[in-house]
Amino acid sequence: MSESVELPVVVGRGVDEIRSVSASQVTMTQLMSPQDTNLFGNVFGGVILAAVDRIAYVCASRHAGGPSVTASFDQVDFRSPIQIGEIVTLNASVNTVGRTSVEVGVRVTAEDVQGGDRRHTNSCYVTMVAIDGEGHPVEVPRLMLETEDELRRHLDAEERRKARLLLARSRAARQA
Repeated sequence: MSESVELPVVVGRGVDEIRSVSASQVTMTQLMSPQDTNLFGNVFGGVILAAVDRIAYVCASRHAGGPSVTASFDQVDFRSPIQIGEIVTLNASVNTVGRTSVEVGVRVTAEDVQGGDRRHTNSCYVTMVAIDGEGHPVEVPRLMLETEDELRRHLDAEERRKARLLLARSRAARQA
C-alpha cells in the first residue's frame, strides 16, 4: 500500500462511540433449494441479492446499535453460477462509515453439499443508513480499523463514495 498509516486508525463522522470491524462481522450459510433456482438449476440472482441485503442489514445494524435501511448497492459482480443443492456462505463486514451511513462489503462463496472446493461467486457493497424509530437518519459510531486489510477496504470504499458523488453531480447537471 502506498500510504503509510499507523494502525489502529479511527474513521467516520458520527457519534464519539467507536466500534471495531470485527464487532459487527456476520456469516450466514444456507442450502440452495429448488424454489431458489431457474429452469436451468441456477440460483436466481435476486435470491442472492436478497440474502446479501439481509446480511448487510444485520451487519450495519450491529454496528449502528439499531435498525438500518438499504440506501444503495454498488458493484454487484456475479462471477459464477450457483447450483441447486449447493451451500452458500455470505460474509459481511463494515468497510467504512459516514455520519449516518455504513458501507458493508459482502462476499459470497458456494460449495457442493458433499464437500469440495469453495468458490467465490459474488461480491458487492451495500450502503445502509441507520434510522430511529420514526425512520429518520441517526448518527452511527465511528469505525476502528486495526489491520492492513481493513484499511485497504476502507480506502476502496472511500473511492467508491467519491465516484458515486461525482456521478450524482453529473446527473444533476444534465437534468438542470
